[in-house]
Amino acid sequence: MPIKQYRSFLFVPATRPERIAKAHASEADVVIVDLEDAVAPSDKDEARRLLRDYLTSTRGSEILVRVNSTQPEFEKDLAMCAQFPSVTGIMLPKAETNQQIEQAAACGKPVWPIIESAKGLVSLQSLAFTRGVERLTFGALDLATDLNLEPRTSGANTLLDQCRYQLVVCSRAAKLPPPIESVVPEIHDIEQVGSVARRAVEMGFAGMLSIHPKQIPSIHKAFTPSENLVLWARRVLEAAKTVDGAFQLDGQMVDEPVISRAKSLLARARV
Repeated sequence: MPIKQYRSFLFVPATRPERIAKAHASEADVVIVDLEDAVAPSDKDEARRLLRDYLTSTRGSEILVRVNSTQPEFEKDLAMCAQFPSVTGIMLPKAETNQQIEQAAACGKPVWPIIESAKGLVSLQSLAFTRGVERLTFGALDLATDLNLEPRTSGANTLLDQCRYQLVVCSRAAKLPPPIESVVPEIHDIEQVGSVARRAVEMGFAGMLSIHPKQIPSIHKAFTPSENLVLWARRVLEAAKTVDGAFQLDGQMVDEPVISRAKSLLARARV
């Protein structure tokens, strides 16, 4: 699947390798094995050992790995990931400097920086253009804590949306795929998951992190164009084959930007 079409990203703790296979069997587009937040400090070495054993015994199951951002765990995580072709990318938490990204990229894997601190946000324009970056990811929960925001208030949501737009603009300027939305921590509040996902689509995001398989269907529904949009896109492209330059369709002017949007919609719909 092309990277631009990834919609759902499911976290699995590295300390529970049996869940990795289950995650691959779920509807999630991408599985992220977590060596960071989901692993207690005392369990870091064991988590790496378990993940190494899993990757050795199940070659071919592609994953992203969220590494630790602090030393010495950072270097240990990268050294392990470098050994396995099935690790197709490094999710870098608390990305704040070009040096962090360059060090992560030196293991030979594309880097997915997670923007989840004030320092990362003000460095974003530079980070997005750093060699090795494949896609930007938003970490709303940690960023809200770093900015001392009151959770789930209109003020917090307004400020976080300002941060989101920076990820969208910087991704486009750096010719990266659209960014990935943060997780919704309420596992069983599927309505909230859908609401956040739809809002992310409206703001130009193209995928979303998740912490439970039951969140995946709502994410896919939000990030997959509706049947009406798919039909419209097909009509636009069919009409464009017979016309040079701009034309009208259903009272709407259709020019190159509209045609590009139609192509993008069909790509997202996988048709």
